[in-house]
Amino acid sequence: MEVAIYSSTPYERQYIDQANKKENHKLRYHDMSLDMDTVELAAGYGAVCIFVNDTANAEVLEALHKGGTRLVALRCTGFNNVDLAAAAKLGIKVVRVVNYSPNSVAEHAVALLLAINRKVHRAYNRTRDSNFSLDGLIGFDLYGKTVAVVGTGKIGCVFAKIMQGFGCNVIGYDPYPSKQFEALGLRYATSGEIGEKADIVALFCPLTPETHHIINAESLKRSKHGALLVNTSRGGLIDTEAVIEALKTGQLGGLAIDVYEQEADLFFRDLSSEIITDDVFQRLVSFPNVIVTGHQAYLTREALTTICETTLQSITAFENNQPLENEVKVG
Repeated sequence: MEVAIYSSTPYERQYIDQANKKENHKLRYHDMSLDMDTVELAAGYGAVCIFVNDTANAEVLEALHKGGTRLVALRCTGFNNVDLAAAAKLGIKVVRVVNYSPNSVAEHAVALLLAINRKVHRAYNRTRDSNFSLDGLIGFDLYGKTVAVVGTGKIGCVFAKIMQGFGCNVIGYDPYPSKQFEALGLRYATSGEIGEKADIVALFCPLTPETHHIINAESLKRSKHGALLVNTSRGGLIDTEAVIEALKTGQLGGLAIDVYEQEADLFFRDLSSEIITDDVFQRLVSFPNVIVTGHQAYLTREALTTICETTLQSITAFENNQPLENEVKVG
């Protein structure tokens, strides 16, 4: 099948090409993101393969449909960038990668937590300048601290288990309780408990209308003074302006994120020689108690292999009129 792959990167292509040795699709790589300016590049391709910051709204899907596209394959878990209702109306199938490596994201979240707590980023910069002063580098023991896991799916459960290993008191929040989470001997938080007790809040939930800005001015006001916040899920879970205000007052003790609300204009490209005009982002990274990585939590060999294999297998299943195990449907 002919597949137009958007937002492709050199490091990713080797994994896609390796997976395609078995599936034998005709692939066309594009560095640019999918949007109305680039959708014409998919004309004549039966499938498009997109990533987290590509745009597949109603207008783009209509253009894809006119060009002959009948399948949108997401090489990621989240699907908030696809208008599923519009896709269904046009008869375009949508598939995603349900599972790849929950360990990759959970472990990166732990790395971010350790770095922001123990000021590793600041210490690294100091020692490179031969500055071995320890002033301002005091952190706290994770042992005995309360960690709130918001979103207790596969990734959240792996993170929770790691935190148990540190001797933390782990509590969860999820409108859909997980037996796997409870099987770890853990419990879900009571009303108001996260704000009252959590020293660390880690987000592992999808971005939906219900979870948009789940971290906002009101929730931050109710949080424990000086708590740390970690987000490796989707940028839209956090109201960035509200977080900046909480950082300024010290209500939020530190922020470690791998995602950003307006990351589509920044992430996955080298902007080191350009002026970044996103003033909110510039304010955010100016804080010494903020760490930002560029959506790399998933970036392990194991995860990339599974993502590429699963995506191409779904395309093959579509081509052969087989059931789509990883199809995303409206509702």
